[in-house]
Amino acid sequence: MQLALLMGFVLAAASPLLNRWFGQRASLVMAIFPAFLAAWLISLAPSVVNDGPMLLEWQWVPSLGISLSFLLDGLSLLFGLLITVIGTFVLVYAGGYLKGHADIARFHVALVAFMASMLGLVLADSLFTLFVFWELTSITSYLLIGFNHTDIEARKSARQGLFVTVAGGLMLMAGLVLLGIASGSWSLHEISQMEGDLRQHALYTPMLICLLIGAFTKSAQFPFHFWLPNAMAAPTPVSAYLHSATMVKAGIYLLARLHPELGGTALWVGILSLVGATTMLTGAFLAIHHTNIKKLLAYSTIMALGTLTMLLGIGTEYAMTAFVTFLLAHSMYKGALFMVAGILDHETGTKDVTAMGGLRKLMPVTAAITMVAALSLAGVPPLLGFIGKELMLEAALGAGSFRPLIVLFAFASAVLTIAVAAIIALRPFYGQRQSTPQDPHEAPLSMLLGPGLLALGSLLVGLAPGLLGGNALLTSAAIAVSGQSMDVSLSLWHGINLPLIISIISLGLGFLVFKRWGGVRSKLAYLNPIMRRGPEAGYEGFMNGVVLFSEWQTRLLQNGYMRNYILVMLTVLIALIGNSILLRHSPQLAFELDVHFHEVIVVGTMAMGAIFATISRSRLGAVVSVGIMGFSIALVFILFSAPDLGITQLLVETLTVILLVLVLFRLPRFSNLSTTLERIRDGVAAASLGVLVFLLIMTAWSIDQFESISTYMVENSVPLAHGLNIVNVILVDYRALDTLGEMFVLALAAIGVIAMLRLRPVEDDDSSAVNGGKPNAKEPYDG
Repeated sequence: MQLALLMGFVLAAASPLLNRWFGQRASLVMAIFPAFLAAWLISLAPSVVNDGPMLLEWQWVPSLGISLSFLLDGLSLLFGLLITVIGTFVLVYAGGYLKGHADIARFHVALVAFMASMLGLVLADSLFTLFVFWELTSITSYLLIGFNHTDIEARKSARQGLFVTVAGGLMLMAGLVLLGIASGSWSLHEISQMEGDLRQHALYTPMLICLLIGAFTKSAQFPFHFWLPNAMAAPTPVSAYLHSATMVKAGIYLLARLHPELGGTALWVGILSLVGATTMLTGAFLAIHHTNIKKLLAYSTIMALGTLTMLLGIGTEYAMTAFVTFLLAHSMYKGALFMVAGILDHETGTKDVTAMGGLRKLMPVTAAITMVAALSLAGVPPLLGFIGKELMLEAALGAGSFRPLIVLFAFASAVLTIAVAAIIALRPFYGQRQSTPQDPHEAPLSMLLGPGLLALGSLLVGLAPGLLGGNALLTSAAIAVSGQSMDVSLSLWHGINLPLIISIISLGLGFLVFKRWGGVRSKLAYLNPIMRRGPEAGYEGFMNGVVLFSEWQTRLLQNGYMRNYILVMLTVLIALIGNSILLRHSPQLAFELDVHFHEVIVVGTMAMGAIFATISRSRLGAVVSVGIMGFSIALVFILFSAPDLGITQLLVETLTVILLVLVLFRLPRFSNLSTTLERIRDGVAAASLGVLVFLLIMTAWSIDQFESISTYMVENSVPLAHGLNIVNVILVDYRALDTLGEMFVLALAAIGVIAMLRLRPVEDDDSSAVNGGKPNAKEPYDG
């Protein structure tokens, strides 16, 4: 499993080479990989269904307890099949849709990496691995949404999606850390088997809030829903894949995976039920506003994501059955419809459904596929979407909390969704023939294959739902979500009941909304001023605030004055270390003073050099004072048996003095650029740092927590390093990297000296020309 998954990233890296070898057939060649993975997962399905979850473990970083472990149960198997099967169709479809595109190789890199990232996310067992793949989906989706990088709107939409999902990813990281701490394990499988109840843990509330924010941002739940429709700037193959089986389902998968351990509490039920129902109605309502076919489908995806979240919040056995059924139905019809949207755009040159019409005779296969998939979206029998819709309504009617509100929102969403489905199925293909930018004709087989098979699957499974009932895939997935034994038994007919009556009424009202769609849109236009002040406006305001704050702090902190930079760094250093040593730990000053006269002279000389350098009014005097201080430091190193440091200090100090002397007469004259108060402030900061360093050194000197390492070096220099000179052994064996670093320091200093020695002043061209190419005699000339 690990090898199969990692091969996805290898294939992504090799895709430019495959494009060079196979040309226009590269998409078909790469589609073999997800098809093979799908076949392999299908071969594992009997074991998962009959014998239970499979844990596939491989040690990644054993010293940190991190393993690349994959958990294959009913839920991950269902998601894995959706990712690989629809991924196969999308790659085949992309070969036709992007045929001849100059950047199709770059598209393949991002799409295959995205596929592998999403597959790794749903199979991950380790919390660390899950988070890594979670962020990889954000990065790769950013590349896919911004694929048309010359389009400013595409770049803006990609940036927006990245900011929202990565911000949620940070919250998710905090939630996963809290989950690991609360459970005592970083394995999802071990967490599911633990005896303790995480719902009673003190960290449950903050952990749940962090995890929910991470999931809500990823799956476009209200109020984070705005980034998803804007992601339609991506090419249509990306939209089809992103909406049907991948990124936006990642948050739903996480909620479903954690439902057995964290679900069922009042906090879980309240948040997921209300947020899910609100998102469901918001998506359906906003879809009616648009005439862009991809926007219509995008908002209907938000509706579906809200429905899935609401079902997880309801949490009953019926809701779990509805969850897995609706998940499968949505993936099939939404993948088909987005590919159809790409076909219409590709063949007509427009995405506006009001600019299309009468295409049924020109594109009969596309019209048939669209009709079947749209009927499944509307929940019309005998499609699988009808079964999922009936189960959803039944679950809403059986909700324990907020039942009236949930039923009302579900009914209103059903009405609006039926109107959207009618718009997609009827407006482009029926009615009067409209003039389009391109002369439409039937799409090639590569573009019809995927949507055709998905639509056919919706029809066949709807006609024979027993294929997924009993002890099969959906039952296994529902058990994984609910955390308890249950049986999924799907049926196309349950008799005349309340869900069926609601469904029939919603069909009638939805068709009525479709017939009066133009008037409805004109009436809804009055709400545009309010809608422009929605969550997306809040996002834009926040981002503008970040820019304004950044400009302000840049003017304040990054103002070009080195003294201010140094003051800020020293102040932070004093605050952090001072807080630790003074407030959290009392300074330890127990030491015996054993100082010789010559040591006092050396230290005194060093101190005098430092003092004189700060008060000198002469540039040459300041340079000499700095040199005295540096050479005194070198002498201290030598006196205390550190000749290597002493030599390094001597060389660097010598080179520094040479550099300063070379530029001495090019430096500006000393002048007072600060006020008296500023100089007092700087003096206090410098004195505070000196006191802090003194306390830190004395404390470190007074505390002996470990045995001196010198004993080890003396005992092992000969047997391990074969050297009698211990200092040499330390330099070239024990501290070889440190010595290498000192060599780099010397080399860099030498390069600086060479650059200064080779520096020549740039003379004025006019003066050189007047004097025959020689410098003006009145001007100083170094050379």
